[in-house]
Amino acid sequence: MDAGKIDSIIETYGPVPSSLIPILQDVQQEYNYLPEDVLEYVASRLGTRLSKVYHVATFYNAFSLKPRGKYVINVCTGTACHVKGAEKIIDELYREIGIKPGETTQDMRFTVQTVRCVGCCSLAPAMVVNKDTHGKVRLGKVAKVLKNYES
Repeated sequence: MDAGKIDSIIETYGPVPSSLIPILQDVQQEYNYLPEDVLEYVASRLGTRLSKVYHVATFYNAFSLKPRGKYVINVCTGTACHVKGAEKIIDELYREIGIKPGETTQDMRFTVQTVRCVGCCSLAPAMVVNKDTHGKVRLGKVAKVLKNYES
């Protein structure tokens, strides 16, 4: 853990418990997940219980306590996407990269997750890779999308 980096994040928002969520967001952006030692450090610096930090970190699906791949693939499974074939996207991801939702490739390149809605029902079925939204994903398109993230 780089305490100086964490201190800088904390100072951006102020070392107060009410700043916990944006601090965790920035920490996750830095590490791509929330390492245990960093959560302990944040709790100490904010003068709050570690259990409160874990409560927030586990309540929101956007936070991860496990290391994730460089590219996090969120497949929408909301109603519109489900009806238009979200399960086929998940199946094709499995065929292409060999992992199921909740797993990360051994090379730490991809993590696949399912989410209830990505907010673009008119583009169903949709998936989001990091911050890039890919809509109207059909069979055969998953491989093309993944090629954008080969580096």
